[in-house]
Amino acid sequence: MAKAIINTARNQGKISKYIYGQFAEHLGRCIYEGLYVDENSDIPNKNGMRCDVVNALKELEIPVLRWPGGCFADDYHWRDGIGEKSQRPYMVNTNWGGVVENNHFGTHEFFELCEQLGTEPYICGNVGSGTVQEMRDWVEYMTFDGDSPLANERRKNGREKPWKLKFFGVGNENWGCGGNMRPEYYADLYKRYATFIRNYGDEPIYKIAGGPNVDDTRWMETLMQNIRHITEGISLHNYTFESAWENKGSATEFDNDGWYKLMANAMKMDKVINVHTAIMDRYDPEKKIDLIVDEWGNWFDVEIGTNPGFLYQQNTMRDVISGMLILHVFHKHNDRVKMANIAQMVNVLQAMILTDGEKMVLTPTYHLFRMMKGHMDGERVDVDYDCEEQEINGLKFPKISISASKKNGEMTVSICNTSLNSDEDMELDLRDGEFSVADGEILVSEHMNDCNTFDAPNTVEPKKFDVSLENGKLSFKLPKMSACVITLK
Repeated sequence: MAKAIINTARNQGKISKYIYGQFAEHLGRCIYEGLYVDENSDIPNKNGMRCDVVNALKELEIPVLRWPGGCFADDYHWRDGIGEKSQRPYMVNTNWGGVVENNHFGTHEFFELCEQLGTEPYICGNVGSGTVQEMRDWVEYMTFDGDSPLANERRKNGREKPWKLKFFGVGNENWGCGGNMRPEYYADLYKRYATFIRNYGDEPIYKIAGGPNVDDTRWMETLMQNIRHITEGISLHNYTFESAWENKGSATEFDNDGWYKLMANAMKMDKVINVHTAIMDRYDPEKKIDLIVDEWGNWFDVEIGTNPGFLYQQNTMRDVISGMLILHVFHKHNDRVKMANIAQMVNVLQAMILTDGEKMVLTPTYHLFRMMKGHMDGERVDVDYDCEEQEINGLKFPKISISASKKNGEMTVSICNTSLNSDEDMELDLRDGEFSVADGEILVSEHMNDCNTFDAPNTVEPKKFDVSLENGKLSFKLPKMSACVITLK
């Protein structure tokens, strides 16, 4: 039996709701068809946004949505996406598939989507191919409530009042697709561009610098040396593969070794964050600058027969378990990690939703995010458990992972079992807390590569999970390759 002590009175800081953020790029079928179908589409929509997809996503209570990229952001010129749609210039999306981008989904449409979802916008600006004035003007167009040519142009295009914009990213992956820059060069550019991101509204704009790729410590060190006085956050991108970038593996066709490789690689997120927070702590011991993991998730080979530039992949129980492991890592680092944006929301990489024309299916990862939303803005509490790291075929990762938080008189406990062959009898000792009701949900399936398809959309879906609560102790059997969330009242 695996035992854990949840010290409900030992608070360890708030788990920012923004850790459960999403990401939507002009990539493949994420925006067009996935989220936006135009007002004249036969698919039911509200102002062009798919009603079925939006209604499903609203269940996740998405706290923040990042747009328009990604690599697309440093190719995007915002003026191409405003005004009469028939008059908007088109472009070729050379980053993703070489398809024509008609710019019918632009600034006004993005904020319309955010308003329908009830989420906060996070816009990533163009440093790679854009100008300082272009970025400066975009901020004024969106957020100025006074009398100016740009604010009046926004009004002419149908939006009288300015939008509220809290988060703004100054470039994306400028070490790579955003310009192949040296960190010193980007640091100088960042200071220049960030200077002209003016605060026109009541709330100052939270500026996010384009941070390192995986464990590029030189990039992080250079930014902390040069821009820490002019940024609120620094981004980090870290994707998870079965083996490596050159051998990502299949999303659905994998063996036991492929399962365990992904679990071990998911836990590398903890090591990457440790490396960068150590640097940040040296320059910023008061933790005024946040680490923003605004691209993360599993990246596999595209599904056979699909455009390789569209990054369309399926989603299985393996994604559920690895996803919970990584979310628990973000919880653990809640003193520094204040936002994370999984890639991506619809039809791309580790998506919440897949569509095929008018059809829609919820992925196992969608269900994971819905189940875990109780952690958002919860106070993390100390969990002490005796199930230490295990090693299988030279791969190290925990068999059991647990995280707990409390909010509004309720406790949320999420726990997963990474094992492929053994259930685990669990006993959770709830110290210094009085709870009388325990409700559980579980994601579990017969096969490790089970997924939801348009023909079988409910293969992996949450089920009620019975737990015993007696004398301050929770008891239950946690099935192999499962993830559960327990709510205590």
